Amino acid sequence: MKSLEELRKLREESLHRVDLRKSGNNTRILVAMGTCGIAAGARSVLMALVEEVKKQNLQDVSVMQTGSTESCDLAPMFEVCRKGEEKVTYVHMDAEKAKKVIKEHIIKGNIIEEYTMEKQEK
Repeated sequence: MKSLEELRKLREESLHRVDLRKSGNNTRILVAMGTCGIAAGARSVLMALVEEVKKQNLQDVSVMQTGSTESCDLAPMFEVCRKGEEKVTYVHMDAEKAKKVIKEHIIKGNIIEEYTMEKQEK
């Protein structure tokens, strides 16, 4: 922080994020960042998701980290959680696939079935 104005801006952004969480209208993307996820490349997936959400100016989407899912063979992975919808788990992800999920699933509402856990288990 270099100025009081920067601190005010940070406070406003934080309050806005809290308001979004309270409203329940947002989309949450939970990236598994356990040891095996990180080893498999989850950091680059996390960064790609954050960058694409920012690039697309998606105000109602939050990208968060979570711990291990105990499904190391499916890492890197993340869940998309939306109010009133079933959670969707994407597996064997990379940065490009993550960006595609933002564009297709988050923005257009089209689940990319071939990337989901359900499709991988069959």
